[in-house]
Amino acid sequence: MGEGRLTVRKAWIVAGGAVAAGLGFVMLLVVGVYLVAGNLAGGIGGGAKALAKGAVPAAYQTLVQKWGNLCPAINPALLAAQLYQESGFNPRAQSPAAAQGIAQFIPGTWATHGIDGDGDGDRDVWDPQDAIPSAASYDCELASYVKDVPGDPTKNMLAAYNAGAYAVIKYGGVPPYRETQNYVKTITTLEASFAAPVGRVDPSEQAAGAISYAQKKLGTLYLWGGDGTAEDGGRFDCSGLTKAAYESVGISLPRVANDQYNAGPHPARDELLPGDLVFFSDDLTNSRAIRHVGIYVGGGYMIDAPRTGARIRFDPIDTPDYFGATRVTEDGAKALPTDV
Repeated sequence: MGEGRLTVRKAWIVAGGAVAAGLGFVMLLVVGVYLVAGNLAGGIGGGAKALAKGAVPAAYQTLVQKWGNLCPAINPALLAAQLYQESGFNPRAQSPAAAQGIAQFIPGTWATHGIDGDGDGDRDVWDPQDAIPSAASYDCELASYVKDVPGDPTKNMLAAYNAGAYAVIKYGGVPPYRETQNYVKTITTLEASFAAPVGRVDPSEQAAGAISYAQKKLGTLYLWGGDGTAEDGGRFDCSGLTKAAYESVGISLPRVANDQYNAGPHPARDELLPGDLVFFSDDLTNSRAIRHVGIYVGGGYMIDAPRTGARIRFDPIDTPDYFGATRVTEDGAKALPTDV
């Protein structure tokens, strides 16, 4: 065994000591995640939803918070989920179907429903100051069309957005169209990843397996863009490691860290459990600026693939660039778009 490898192993031992006896402690945490789970209340609570810290780019935070409260059928987290699903918050996005801007209005819909949100005298589909208010206004208009339909008014509004108000009225709720039902589930699931938790969030049942996978990769050399494939020599970058760890337990995450942030709700620092993904950024107001991710193992440490020239290892999470965390859920991961 070479001197470099010995140095790495010494580093693991030091880090392991800090989290109370290294790998043995990790395994206790993995087992303990299920014991701790029994003491936690479930999910994000109902009622008005505030945005999670940094979940929306800072340039749009105030707009989404304001216009997301335009009517009872929407809320800021739901509006954020729609914008993320439509464009990934890209104000210059354009689809092959000619949908335009951050809210992906097609020209005919914009002509009818676009509003001058910033009061500057024009209605510009490429300007988020107009497009975000227009998206909220259009949602509320659709909600008014289906307000007398039985069922959840928000789900009926989303169904009207996808299938048209007539279909919702005809079927007395979300119509039996697979595309529409999937759209409603996708947006309402994504909503949880933009909402600030008002209660403790459930632990992931897959957490232990994801940690076990990452633990087996300790000491593996970092590779930018690495997915752990044979072509990559079994090497990973940070989000490649987290993606592979959760794929090992049947959950498919997006490839990049700032999209992985939206794979579930966001526990506070003092609510972290092993298996949570932890994120780091130079801009603590903007989840789209996240540049690093690791898998939390407890005791203030994570397993991560740090950078070129380093190996997968234990690192502390309490650094000035700590952004926040995500408790990965299967539905949350499935809801994430793959083309933002």
